[in-house]
Amino acid sequence: MKKLVLAIVLIVSFSKGNAQMKIGDAMPNSTLKNIQNEAVELSSFKGKTVLVDFWASWCAPCRVANKKLVKLHSDIKTKDFEIIGISLDTDIVKWGNAIKKDKIEYTQLNEPKGFDAKVAVRFGVEELPTTYLFDKEGILIAINPTEEEINNQINKLQ
Repeated sequence: MKKLVLAIVLIVSFSKGNAQMKIGDAMPNSTLKNIQNEAVELSSFKGKTVLVDFWASWCAPCRVANKKLVKLHSDIKTKDFEIIGISLDTDIVKWGNAIKKDKIEYTQLNEPKGFDAKVAVRFGVEELPTTYLFDKEGILIAINPTEEEINNQINKLQ
């Protein structure tokens, strides 16, 4: 009986540890710190279309993607759309320097535990950069959406 219980616990632990967000899932709620060390809840963005971007300062493809997201953010003319960058940096200073260098003005959050961060595990982040597009009800509508998919969603808001 003990072996059966142990097997069930291991199966449940393994399946939860490898959870992957799927289209139609609700945005997991997490409280993270911004660059000013203030707590920000992901649930506070409900009611807006949200692009969640997982990245890190040491990730070259992420830094290239940041340039595109900075341009997208500056081109957006609606208050109903937010970009939230979630850094997996373990070095807060390098994270802050990357934000300044990349001229990122949209919301930046961090849980300095790399891929072991609870938020990364909840989303099922396995590589960087990874983006998730949520509608205004907080439902996942695209994983790693193209710029066209993002623009189509933004156009629905206007």
